[in-house]
Amino acid sequence: MRRTRILTAVLALAAGLLAGTPPALAADSPAKVSLAADTYTWKNARIDGGGFVPGIVFNRKEKNLAYARTDIGGAYRWQQSTKTWTPLLDSVGWDDWGHTGVVSLASDSVDPNRVYAAVGTYTNSWDPKNGAVMRSSNRGASWQKTDLPFKLGGNMPGRGMGERLAVDPNRNSVLYLGAPSGKGLWRSTDSGVTWAQVANFPNVGNYQQDPGDTSGYASDNQGIVWVTFDESTGTSGNATKTVYVGVADLQNSVYRSTDAGATWTRLAGQPTGYLAHKGVLDAANGYLYLSYSDKGGPYDGGKGQVWRYATATGTWTNISPVAEADTYYGFSGLTVDRQKPGTVMATAYSSWWPDTQIFRSTDSGATWTRAWDYTSYPNRANRYTMDVSSSPWLTWGANPSPPEQAPKLGWMTESLEIDPFDSNRMMYGTGATLYGTENLTNWDSGGQFAIRPMVQGLEETAVNDLASPPSGAPLLSALGDIGGFRHTDLTKVPSMMFTSPNFTTTTSLDFAETNPNTVVRAGNLDSGPHIAFSTDNGANWFAGSDPSGVSGGGTVAAASDGSRFVWSPDGAGVQYTTGFGSSWSASSGIPAGAVVESDRVDAKTFYGFKSGKFYVSSDGGATFTASAATGLPAGDSVRFKALPGAKGDVWLAGGATDGAYGLWHSTDGGASWTKLSNVDQADAIGFGKAATGASYQTLYTSAKIGGVRGIFRSTDKGASWTRINDDAHQWGWTGAAITGDPRVYGRVYVSTNGRGVIYGDSSDTGGGTGPTDPTDPTPTGACAVTYKVTNQWSGGFQADVRLTNTGAGAWTGWALGWTFPNGQTVSQTWNAETAQSGATVTAKNVNWNANVAAGSSVSFGFTGTWSGTNGRPTAFKVGDQSCAVS
Repeated sequence: MRRTRILTAVLALAAGLLAGTPPALAADSPAKVSLAADTYTWKNARIDGGGFVPGIVFNRKEKNLAYARTDIGGAYRWQQSTKTWTPLLDSVGWDDWGHTGVVSLASDSVDPNRVYAAVGTYTNSWDPKNGAVMRSSNRGASWQKTDLPFKLGGNMPGRGMGERLAVDPNRNSVLYLGAPSGKGLWRSTDSGVTWAQVANFPNVGNYQQDPGDTSGYASDNQGIVWVTFDESTGTSGNATKTVYVGVADLQNSVYRSTDAGATWTRLAGQPTGYLAHKGVLDAANGYLYLSYSDKGGPYDGGKGQVWRYATATGTWTNISPVAEADTYYGFSGLTVDRQKPGTVMATAYSSWWPDTQIFRSTDSGATWTRAWDYTSYPNRANRYTMDVSSSPWLTWGANPSPPEQAPKLGWMTESLEIDPFDSNRMMYGTGATLYGTENLTNWDSGGQFAIRPMVQGLEETAVNDLASPPSGAPLLSALGDIGGFRHTDLTKVPSMMFTSPNFTTTTSLDFAETNPNTVVRAGNLDSGPHIAFSTDNGANWFAGSDPSGVSGGGTVAAASDGSRFVWSPDGAGVQYTTGFGSSWSASSGIPAGAVVESDRVDAKTFYGFKSGKFYVSSDGGATFTASAATGLPAGDSVRFKALPGAKGDVWLAGGATDGAYGLWHSTDGGASWTKLSNVDQADAIGFGKAATGASYQTLYTSAKIGGVRGIFRSTDKGASWTRINDDAHQWGWTGAAITGDPRVYGRVYVSTNGRGVIYGDSSDTGGGTGPTDPTDPTPTGACAVTYKVTNQWSGGFQADVRLTNTGAGAWTGWALGWTFPNGQTVSQTWNAETAQSGATVTAKNVNWNANVAAGSSVSFGFTGTWSGTNGRPTAFKVGDQSCAVS
């Protein structure tokens, strides 16, 4: 389910958006840079899941401490009190977008506060940067990073194998990392700060999914795929002697060291012809379990086996749940019950039809039972029940014939873990969500165990387009893999994705500005139409017809009154229609592949852009004429939109660092353009409700302004800009789409490439965002503080502080002081600079959030240490002014 998402953003980025320095280009009108401060609250428009979860890691020392990794959407930590997931890598910025792909996670069983992530999305040229190992001493609240001399592939073939990153359970300063691309095995002896290749490791791997793939994606050597320690061969403080390593080599897949990594040998007698996806050691009974597939996954795999290796005797036993001849899938997901030695489970990860299969043994693999069995074909008897009421779209709106069922038990089930402290809790990842149960042992007693999504907070969709109509649902989304949703309530999971038809990926959507009940979307589908229409604001849909040659969704635009549509699909030239696409006619004067949009006032005016040229149609898309304007971006990494309520008012964002790159504005329908001199780079543009007293709608952009990358807002037509996100909220790449809400001032919807739809609400309920008077840098007047401990663990905690200017005058700099009651110390701070003397702390503004208007707030956060008691401060001051505390 993820292959469709691989190239959505990457090819544009690889074309040059991320390297170099923007050229100095002349602008037609003066503008000023003003990075004023504002405080935003950021959340996800809830979808819950939506992508592949290839890894789940439980800490072996501390109960309820668990992590999940995604292939493009970062890492998450389980929050037991709410049974939700907390995102941990939202601080990854634009230039490091590839570090949102997580190829492996490791939680330290000696010091549970420590967690590590091996990050990097692609090993080929699509990702311009090398991989890195990120390390945290506060459970992912903040990170330090060591860049590696090679790339890592969180979204590459073989990403479900693992874990490639492991911490020595006896000497936790020692870590191993298995690298792809022939880079071998790596080791750190200083808790992940520095890394060196294990020079004497004998096999760097040789398995390639498709050696003939010239892109380097499927032809990459999948390398070293897992590391497992035998904790029984070490003592506290001393390196574990026996280490097992899995290698992507069909003939030589498992190696072992018995001298703490000094020497390595191929494990004698091992199976051949397969890749060992996982190697899980049950030290209590001395068995190393291995799940094998003939392919690297996560999509492929036609044969498989499960084996058990007796570490004391060297005896290999084939414990496969079914005979190899009866498999049409490989095995991958693998776990043991740490509370009940001898209990082992495995998944048939590549069993796509009729369903995945999960196997369970309570006698070390001598006998097995299945999650479901045939009674009389095609009827099934399930050992489980499934309740997806919290994520009802997981049925895909399907009503399949037996033996298929809706919802499915899953697919791409490469991650499977029994809680090491609770035999009843098990979690497993699929290509679309993370499922779990809390009464697993019912399996053994003949009852049914209950499966439900355990995914709230984990948002993993790639966003291609967003729309916020002036009436009806506040948000419509175009997503990779699962199509898209109509959100009537941002805090609730919609009941179903867009259906009739179900696009695998929706590439573009639009609504009629003066008739928002009319909506159109275009997308990809292996067999079927590539365009669909709605007359009830996206609640229900019907398919249109495809012109000859259409192979993909492309972009689509609706006339302002919904009377006609212009479509630029993949595989065919630009087309237009009146009505709802029962037939199409070719547009003239515009090249194939152009991006198309509509004027939001004149129903017969449409616009297009391709390779530096802007095109205009005034006859409903029948004919287009190229604008004489020059100086626009030469490439095709461009997004533009027309302003609602003003004919011919168009904004265009895009470009590349080797040419024109920025934000342009036209008020004459694209005949001429003004480049904003205060915008260094811009990649998406959108509009929202105007500020109180403003005569122009609010602008939102994903851009680089004043040398800073971020999400920006302007209430004065681009004359000044406010950065509304912060360094803790960056979400990697945000260039696909952005839009404000026409009904709620300050609300903005931001696309991500793997973290779902982010929306932000401002603490400023309607005022402007222009610069404040900098003549008096000393804050005066009243203030209020909210201090909240958002996470706490043994010896450490995370806190968020909100400081509000409740006085009548603006601040152009601030310093907040307090005293800790129990000797706590600040470790790391974001969105402020802190100094501490004894128990007294002073937090000062950073350059971009110095300006705080009357009635506005600024927020910052920090991590700290504590012992005994972690009481909250009771008094705060800004200068000599005491603040109200809540």
